Amino acid sequence: MRVVTSWIIALSMLLASASSLAQQSLDRVAIIVDNTVVLESEIQSLIQQVKRDSRSANRSLPSDDVLRTQASERLISQKLQMQLAERMGIRISDAQLDQTIASIASDNEMTVDMMRTQIEADGESWRQYRENVREQIVTNEVQRATVQRRVYISPQEINNLVQIIDEQGDSTTEYNLSHILISFQDDSGENNESAAEQRASAVLNRLAEGDDFAELAVTASSASNALDGGEMGWMTINTMPTLFADAVEGSQAGDTVGPLRSGIGFHILRVNEVRGAEVFTAEEVKARHILIQPSVILSDARARSMLAEFREQIMSGEKEFAELAQEHSADTGSARVGGDLGWADPSMYVPEFREKAENQEIGYISEPFRTTHGWHIIEVQDRRTQDVTEQRKQDQAGNMLFSRKYREELDIWLQELRDNAYVEVLEQ
Repeated sequence: MRVVTSWIIALSMLLASASSLAQQSLDRVAIIVDNTVVLESEIQSLIQQVKRDSRSANRSLPSDDVLRTQASERLISQKLQMQLAERMGIRISDAQLDQTIASIASDNEMTVDMMRTQIEADGESWRQYRENVREQIVTNEVQRATVQRRVYISPQEINNLVQIIDEQGDSTTEYNLSHILISFQDDSGENNESAAEQRASAVLNRLAEGDDFAELAVTASSASNALDGGEMGWMTINTMPTLFADAVEGSQAGDTVGPLRSGIGFHILRVNEVRGAEVFTAEEVKARHILIQPSVILSDARARSMLAEFREQIMSGEKEFAELAQEHSADTGSARVGGDLGWADPSMYVPEFREKAENQEIGYISEPFRTTHGWHIIEVQDRRTQDVTEQRKQDQAGNMLFSRKYREELDIWLQELRDNAYVEVLEQ
């Protein structure tokens, strides 16, 4: 009996070991990135996501080998930024994540449940989708905190741009662009400008022969948006990178621009669409808010519930908004005046606050929502279309210059981050 029992135990251990090996074969460490790793399952998941998106957009894709290379590079960049976020103490709570996902669903004219059903029908797990969104929020915060310190705009630059805008009149032109970056770096990580120039010429030849720009972006681009087909979206001459502006101005839909040499490589642009755009007609809002900041002694959940209680007290008439703002708001500047933020362009606010200020009905008091500053409730009291004043021109010129320089510095910073990292791709 002991012999039989021993054999059963041995067989059970063997089966368990085989099962464990089978699971390990499904996942493994594919890339070492400084103090963390990229798993094979993460690469495969991203590749499948890109394929789903491409099918939806009716866009062709290159080979799986090329997709794997681009997916690996994107994940390496994400891992490096997430490590930096950890060191900077940047974290996104579940409540803040829920709020962002609700905003995404609203932008797509869906409920969260409808969006979840669609995502799961496309083959992606809801849990993974949530974590992808959380990671995107974190990397955006890292980029904003790091790159904006590298951007300097002088008063003379602002004055010069205001003068250019005055000469252009009330309207200008917007261009929808896609982008391919041919990096100076070769496969070994060494700079080889001559080889990069040859690769750029080869890409231009393929475009001239009718190859799809988005597919070539996935195949050949070293830019962070390569897996998105190189899409950059709508920009004016004054908001796109300086290098692109002079070359793109006057272009027509379908034109290919480049190669344009920068400090990191050669750039090739496709003008997808061109349209007229009003530059300086913007709506201002008059709003007030109450801010509660979580701390060591005030939990995130408690901060949110406090604002929910304040909202009920205001709506029932038990308390006045201004009274509660003066007593409790952590925004000391506005608290002194009952939470009043005055007239302002919503674009000056952080994204979550801006979305509320732009879209909320006048007189409605929002549910508590989270930003990087803490928990808020907001009431939009009025809206107006403000005439373009000299100060407004200065402000918008500053925003345009910041947008332009931010794009330029972001690309350089991402390249530096990659160059300074230890990355080892393990054999498959």
